[in-house]
Amino acid sequence: MTASVFSSNAALRQPGFLAFLSARLFGMFAQQMQAVVVAWQVYDITRDPLSLAYVGLAQFLPMLLLLIPAGDLADRISRKRMLAVSWSVAAVCAVLLLWLATLGEPGVGGIYAVLVLFGCSRAFTGPAMQSLLPQIVPREHLAQALATNSMIMRTAAIAAPVLGGVLYGLGGGVLTYAACALALFSAVVLLWRVPVRYAAARELLPGTMWVRALDGLRFIRSRPIVLGTISLDLFAVLLGGVIALLPVYAQEVLHTGPEGLGILRASMAAGEVLMGVWLSAHPITHRVGKVMFGAVATFGLANLVFSLSHWFWLSAAMLALAGAADMVSVYIRSALVQFSTPDTMRGRVNAVNMLFISSSNELGEFRAGTMAAALGAVPAAIAGSVCTLGVVAIWMRWFKPLRDVDKLEDASRL
Repeated sequence: MTASVFSSNAALRQPGFLAFLSARLFGMFAQQMQAVVVAWQVYDITRDPLSLAYVGLAQFLPMLLLLIPAGDLADRISRKRMLAVSWSVAAVCAVLLLWLATLGEPGVGGIYAVLVLFGCSRAFTGPAMQSLLPQIVPREHLAQALATNSMIMRTAAIAAPVLGGVLYGLGGGVLTYAACALALFSAVVLLWRVPVRYAAARELLPGTMWVRALDGLRFIRSRPIVLGTISLDLFAVLLGGVIALLPVYAQEVLHTGPEGLGILRASMAAGEVLMGVWLSAHPITHRVGKVMFGAVATFGLANLVFSLSHWFWLSAAMLALAGAADMVSVYIRSALVQFSTPDTMRGRVNAVNMLFISSSNELGEFRAGTMAAALGAVPAAIAGSVCTLGVVAIWMRWFKPLRDVDKLEDASRL
């Protein structure tokens, strides 16, 4: 089925799209491998779940401060150049982590400092990368390009955590961080081969940065579909995500090593990829709002079973199911946001979207870590999963236009 999907994929035949996917692939590999190794290394040094909360917080705080200015910048300069610079800074961060790893047994303070710089680079990566894709492929192929992009990135997310765990087992942080730096520099080289053919004419935007940022916020507030979509993802993952607790579950609940942690992280990505292949062959054409709510509810239920499981393969299977549900939600959310937003405002809108996504991920890690430190890992995971189901019920009532939207293309009219 995979071969037939790719042979009929018109988006892949667009000039530059394959180079863009390859660049993102290298960037994703670096980010996922680094995330696995940093989490394992920090917890191995401290044996304190709260230290994992600070891993997320160190990356989130600079993003919180810089995402809105980054979104405004993405609407005023070349998004390709902006993405290349941000990836270059991320590569420098990997080199710094490599240097710290050569010191033998570094403290966590230096690691946190590098993660702050990495969070700064990610603040500019998000709006530039999310806003660049509609400039590479025509509008009629955008939905298919988004689905293909998500599927390829999730494929990388399967292999990267496993590879990160294996490399760490073979050569520690030195080998793994060296691979991360090489991957990021390769992404920058590939990115320069991507032609930008469908960008709207750049306009001289009036007002100050904050006035322009408020224009983006007002646009989102005026679109219940966009506001409901990104806020649903924010609170569902913020309250119900279990990724931050995987090092604790791997060592203390499931009794496995770094390779097992890599498999657990890759399991969610495996579910996402399989669902991405299915979506490429069977795209969602009707009732997209109800499908998205059902997917988020499935995400919460799967995480709840994972929270209660003491069997490694059951835990991995539930993470895969959660990943499949998340893939449906990500696909619908990305398409609704892109179809609803004009090109001249995509940087600012995607900055807010990335702020919501980052809040759900990094603050979700902080929430999980602090709750695990106070209550224990298992009660924290159970409570978060139940909260996700509550969010679904509330959002279905508050955002009726989102619940009732039928086709993705309707987003541009509603």
